[in-house]
Amino acid sequence: MDKIDKSKRADISGSLKQQPINWQQVLSTIISCFDCTTGTIHFLDETNSILKLQAQQGIPTFLLPKIAEIPIGKGMAGIAAERREPVEICNLQTDDSGVARPAARETKVEGSIAVPMLLNGVLYGTFGIAKPVAYDFTKEEISELLELGAEMSRALTSL
Repeated sequence: MDKIDKSKRADISGSLKQQPINWQQVLSTIISCFDCTTGTIHFLDETNSILKLQAQQGIPTFLLPKIAEIPIGKGMAGIAAERREPVEICNLQTDDSGVARPAARETKVEGSIAVPMLLNGVLYGTFGIAKPVAYDFTKEEISELLELGAEMSRALTSL
């Protein structure tokens, strides 16, 4: 993907200004904006440092219990939260780094990225998107995803 679709990007910003925020719609637009097929949004529960699933698209039903609550430091989302930086895997199906959990292969996606939702250094959650083909996200895309994370965090603080 060379350029981020500016109108879809504007739709995301608009969705984050709605009350209440439709997080499923936000996720769906992010997935579309980056030409992906699958994604999740997790919010951080500060009382127990667990990432709790807020929205998902394209995740097989049998995997939902495994991703409903993710400890910091576990799997792509948990590691992105722990490191406070994006965690990317070009091909989830062949990756042997140990970053992705074994059940993640059941999503049948390949190119994937988990991004922390950060605002002023404070973690609010993570979101992840993935493609059905091997893919390395560009520096421009990663920068845009980090900006989205900050924008989503800002929306959460205004609730």
